[in-house]
Amino acid sequence: MDVRSRIREVCLSLPEATEKPFGGHTAPSFRVRDKLFVMTSEDGLSMTFKAGAGVQEALVAENPDRFFVPKYVGSKGWVGAHLNVEHDWDEMAELIEDSYRLIAPKSLVNLLDRE
Repeated sequence: MDVRSRIREVCLSLPEATEKPFGGHTAPSFRVRDKLFVMTSEDGLSMTFKAGAGVQEALVAENPDRFFVPKYVGSKGWVGAHLNVEHDWDEMAELIEDSYRLIAPKSLVNLLDRE
């Protein structure tokens, strides 16, 4: 399975998640109630996701070959992940779910907790 398909599968398994490009881009982006929680780059080489306090710094410090501070949204705690390197997809699924949990309304997060 290719990287974009893996990202799509993880994102769309979350309650009310939808795929909709961001701005004038054509790359897949994923939203919950029209709020972005994962964006992929046009070239398919990276994705960005929201992370809790301290997570961005920890991931980038721990593994700068895999993670980076993205332009524009990095200052807001978002994390970039290079997609042209090996990833632990269980970890990536957790990071995507964490991003979703930070963006989604509490009612949907509660639904996820019940599943």
